[in-house]
Amino acid sequence: MADLKAIPFLSAKIGATRRGLGRLAFVQAFWPLLVFISIFICAALLGLFEQVAPATAAGISIASIIATILLAMRGWSRWVRPTTEQAVAALEAPSPLRPVTGLMDRPAAPAQDAQSLWRAHSRRLSDAARHLIVPHFRDDWRALDPMFLRFALPAVLVISGAVAGPQIGDRLSSAFQPNLGALAGADDIRIEAWIMPPRHTGRAPVFLDSSLREVRVPVGSEVTLRAFNRSAPQLVLSGDGTRTKTDFEATPDGAWEAKAILDGDTRVAVHFWGEQAGWNVLTSPDEPPSARFVTLPWITTNDQMALEWEVEDDFGVERLEIAMRLRDPHPAAPDAEEFLIVPMGGVLPKSEDGETLLDTMRHKWAGAAVDVQLVATDGGGQQSRSETYPFILPGKLFLQPLAQAAQEIRVTVLREPRGYDDLPLNRGAVTSGGLNVDATQRLDHAPADIQTATVMLDALTFEPETYFEDPSVYFGLTMAHGILKSAPDKAEADSVDWLLWNVAMKAEYGSAADALRALLAARRALEQALRDGASEDEIRRLMEAFREAANNYIAAKMAEAIMNGGDTPNMTDMGEMGGGPSMGANDFEDMLNALEDLAETGASDQARQLLSDITNMLENLEFQQGQGQGEDGFPMPGEGGEGEDGERPEGERQLTDALERLSELLREQRELNDDTLAQQRGEGPGQQDGQEAGDGESNGGGEGSLADRQRGLSERAGRLSDGETGDGDGTGGQPGDEEGEGGSDGTEFGALDEATQRRLEAIARLQEEAARDLDRGSTSRARRAQDRAVEELRELSSELAERLDELEAARLGEDSQADADEAVDPFGRPIGGAGDGQNVTIPEEAERQRAKDILDELRRRYEDSDDPAERDYLERLLDRF
Repeated sequence: MADLKAIPFLSAKIGATRRGLGRLAFVQAFWPLLVFISIFICAALLGLFEQVAPATAAGISIASIIATILLAMRGWSRWVRPTTEQAVAALEAPSPLRPVTGLMDRPAAPAQDAQSLWRAHSRRLSDAARHLIVPHFRDDWRALDPMFLRFALPAVLVISGAVAGPQIGDRLSSAFQPNLGALAGADDIRIEAWIMPPRHTGRAPVFLDSSLREVRVPVGSEVTLRAFNRSAPQLVLSGDGTRTKTDFEATPDGAWEAKAILDGDTRVAVHFWGEQAGWNVLTSPDEPPSARFVTLPWITTNDQMALEWEVEDDFGVERLEIAMRLRDPHPAAPDAEEFLIVPMGGVLPKSEDGETLLDTMRHKWAGAAVDVQLVATDGGGQQSRSETYPFILPGKLFLQPLAQAAQEIRVTVLREPRGYDDLPLNRGAVTSGGLNVDATQRLDHAPADIQTATVMLDALTFEPETYFEDPSVYFGLTMAHGILKSAPDKAEADSVDWLLWNVAMKAEYGSAADALRALLAARRALEQALRDGASEDEIRRLMEAFREAANNYIAAKMAEAIMNGGDTPNMTDMGEMGGGPSMGANDFEDMLNALEDLAETGASDQARQLLSDITNMLENLEFQQGQGQGEDGFPMPGEGGEGEDGERPEGERQLTDALERLSELLREQRELNDDTLAQQRGEGPGQQDGQEAGDGESNGGGEGSLADRQRGLSERAGRLSDGETGDGDGTGGQPGDEEGEGGSDGTEFGALDEATQRRLEAIARLQEEAARDLDRGSTSRARRAQDRAVEELRELSSELAERLDELEAARLGEDSQADADEAVDPFGRPIGGAGDGQNVTIPEEAERQRAKDILDELRRRYEDSDDPAERDYLERLLDRF
């Protein structure tokens, strides 16, 4: 046997021949599978699967997979790997010597003579083996593939790929990864998806559709997905190496819904027999806000805390507070912290600075040394704090000893941080005849400061007849003493806060303090409504409450001045108005009207500034004792000055008298309106303060029915329209007027022109109409007529007051143009003083009316619109303005 390896390239030729036989055998066994796969790929590249329904495409894909498996099994069963012997036979078949097989033979007889012959034969066979050629099997391929598909199919695949172009990946993916869920109805699924950014960001919702693959939203946004399908799909969230699945839940309208909060970059996908929809959602971080003091807090001359601050946030600051800690804290609560709200001008401002005045007089830490910080909170709940500064929290300065004592007892109770001790178990109390004495001795289990406050009240109320001039102060202190003795817990003991504060204010200031508290409360409520963008009706209601509180405060201060001695007081502004001009009869009303217009037109910043100025003016208001009409006297609105002969002109006197009658008529009509409203609500209309039974017509009928009282007011308005300053019967004058005094003797005068008389007749008719409605029991219609009568009376009073001012100005020789050039506020104070409102620009009447028209148009479009997106946009505009 010759060494075959010694023959060059013979082993390589045998291997190449075997591989050729192997390809031929593979194609012969698997040609149906290869043809089927080529046709499938060509169909996919040409987009045929995208042209048919998803269910059809899924069915074709499943059938193709099954056919592929069957054809593969058929080919595997028929395929036989060629052996080396088959390769050698095919390689030496063209040679008649069969050299490779011959070289593998051995000589049959090992004789000496045969050896030389065998070697010669081997050399001949070796030469023949060297010249063997690897066969191409052309005839075999032609017989196996007469249509040359082995060349045609690859060419078709290349052409199909060129036709698909950049869509090769998508088309192959849709073919090899079919939507199998379409067979279960997934092709009919309808998905609605949107992302709602957090409300504090002010961003609009983002609606997701199939064309949107990637979107960026603020962190903390909520994604909502609704699917309309026969069964529930699944929400799959992937991100940061995590993967969560959530089943959709059924909704009442027959849909399926799922929600999720996006705290980071997330892949949001809806799965139902595979992914039916998906989006890559990128989240933008929400940075914490920043806050700082522009200047250190300081105490104003009115004992208020003033501070300049600055805040900033990427989406807007929701709340700004001052955090306070006692520098010398109570041992029982070393970490106690209190917060004060700092009002901001805008809604969720991104960057704002301002100066704020805070009234801390009623705070339990008032007068104590504290450490203060600004704390800013954004809409996402993130907080940041400024640097800490020491500060003395301003408190109310009480000068009266009783007021000081009441305030000291109050803060002693409020600053006690500890609660009451638990009562010991008293088993004897449940036995027959047993008494639970401990339950009535709760003071023994109160914390130390509560017991101290009780002892202080005991000492303060000792011998009241000696030390108390005002019984209400004494009774207030004894009531606080009773509350502390019987309080079962700390919350009940803290309820003396309001009582002791009012006692202290009463002891310090008297009755005017009540009116001041009501005024400040009305101001705070109106400021809060302006800051929060309340509805127009709510602002109008609070504006009326502030107007009433201001008038009550002026009346209380006037009554206080009278009680302190002297004649009818003159109104001047303390400090600023000394020696200045008088305030006209309608100046204050004009200022309130301007405030109302600013509030209604959405100029909230200007309205809050003007509101602050009005309140400061009223707080500084003082009534000086009148001294006739000398050089130091300042006339009340409508009074004017005296002429050279010491008497006012007849026209001014009669007009002033008419104004007084109108004012009285307006007051009683308002009281009657309140009683009518009370009756409509099912409440009994009680007597008004200051009225007594038997006043007769001057108080609207006294104990008479509402209709009788209303009819009496109508008759008085009719008499006034006839030119009578009095009531004719002596019952309609001002309290304290004697018949015949002050022009109230029923004589006629010419101060009222025909237009005014006609308006008075119209008012009388409205009042008569209200009386008839009350007779019929129709309180709703009566109230409408009464409200119209009040409005007409108020407008008429304002016009007459303006006419009286003009008469006084003409008589006194005042130059109206000089007054217009002189920059003074409605109280006559030169602009530039404290609280003059110099930064407030009150719009002209035309501008205010135009702003009202715009707001009315926005509200009308909001009500008429059916488009949710448009309504949301209009709502944001209305909330802002």
